[in-house]
Amino acid sequence: MDYSNFLLMRGELSLIAVIVLLFFYDTFGSKKSQKLFSVTACVLLAAQTIFNIIPSVSDSSFAGMYQISPIISIVKTILNIGTLLVFIQSIAWTKLEHVVVRRGEFYILTLMTLLGMYLMISSGNFLLFFVGLETASLPIATLVAMEKFRHDSYEAAAKYVFIAVFSSALMLLGLSYVYGVTGTLYFEDIAARIGDTPLAMVGLVFFLAGMGFKISLVPFHLWTADVYEGAPTQVTSYLSVISKGAAVFALALVLFKVFPAVESVWQPILYGLIIATITIGNLFAIRQKNLKRFLAFSSISQAGYIMLGIIAGSAAGMGSLVYYVLVYIFSNLAAFGVISAIENKTDRVSMDDYNGLYRTNPKLSLAMMLAMFSLAGIPPFAGFFSKFFIFAAAAEQGFYILVLIALINTIISLYYYLLVVKAMFIHQDDCVIPSFQSSGALRLSISVCVLGIVLLGIISVIYTQIYQVSFGVFGL
Repeated sequence: MDYSNFLLMRGELSLIAVIVLLFFYDTFGSKKSQKLFSVTACVLLAAQTIFNIIPSVSDSSFAGMYQISPIISIVKTILNIGTLLVFIQSIAWTKLEHVVVRRGEFYILTLMTLLGMYLMISSGNFLLFFVGLETASLPIATLVAMEKFRHDSYEAAAKYVFIAVFSSALMLLGLSYVYGVTGTLYFEDIAARIGDTPLAMVGLVFFLAGMGFKISLVPFHLWTADVYEGAPTQVTSYLSVISKGAAVFALALVLFKVFPAVESVWQPILYGLIIATITIGNLFAIRQKNLKRFLAFSSISQAGYIMLGIIAGSAAGMGSLVYYVLVYIFSNLAAFGVISAIENKTDRVSMDDYNGLYRTNPKLSLAMMLAMFSLAGIPPFAGFFSKFFIFAAAAEQGFYILVLIALINTIISLYYYLLVVKAMFIHQDDCVIPSFQSSGALRLSISVCVLGIVLLGIISVIYTQIYQVSFGVFGL
């Protein structure tokens, strides 16, 4: 074996090193030293992120099974940043009595899912792709069920396991059809051999259905709201941004590397899925009073917007997709950070509980307002520019009706995002949440997210850099 192949796996190997170090720390560390476990996990992940922050050059190893490129490196860094923010937000939560005994498992399992995402987006072979997908999916079921004293946490975990197994089975069935037609699992070889045959099309449809469950595309979204509501808020935030972002990029990778010859087949399918996902996600979000369910349907509609980058099928589309995911991470984690702060203190997550919040907690209210404005796409915040770029990329390829439908849905989303703002600043309530001081780590995470919301739309070099490395990716 040529062990030099492993040198390209810098990100994966360094992440494995972090997981191993945390495992030994959790297993053999003294009871006194365990108090610093959360901080240590954040420091190690930050160091790993800095170590891999310089994008890798395009290359492959293990006969093309593993692939790396500048845009893939950037995506991994974005996933790292999002995971680090989730870790920082979780410090106060992991100190709670019912969670502290599982603190090590939370950080280690989360990093294992991140490792699976690394493998998934760097794969050049469906075997590695599936291994990465399952590595990213299975530990999440344990994370969802971490708060065992809550009945709905167990219920959410059971639903997630069932859906994860079902979607994986669908995908595996589709891949078996693709293998039967082409006789290979390598992306480049499949792309050269696949044709517009009935068996290949069935395989493609099953694969899209399996990925649809992972991304929460309508009609494969039915698990999302229940799992988001039942899972711990920190796990929900991770599911809504990191897992979704990696799955969308992985889907783009497969479609443009493996199925470019049958674009005329999967493009109309995506067209319908995007319309259904954006519209139904928005309409159901209006009806929600529980903020975690509210953000669940919001994330479903956001997945539809992100998919516009894939259907665009251009370097601008890929650049806009990655940029959208980056902005979405900061916007959504800012909202979840506020929810987490209030839930840790009061155990209240209903929108009605936020009535008059500005009077007692103005800083948290302002952070939530900026997050809602960014998610809605209100200028001059980063969410506006992410939507603008992804709409422009789709319109550039002639999808004018699709962009128009997306724009109409943006107006609908503006309405329900403003409902949260209205509750905090206009509605009054005698049982308003009292003033409190959240943890320093949580305040730091929310501050970083707010800063990202404000600056990402101003610092144009970030989008420019992502756009430049998108040229040539996936054969575009």
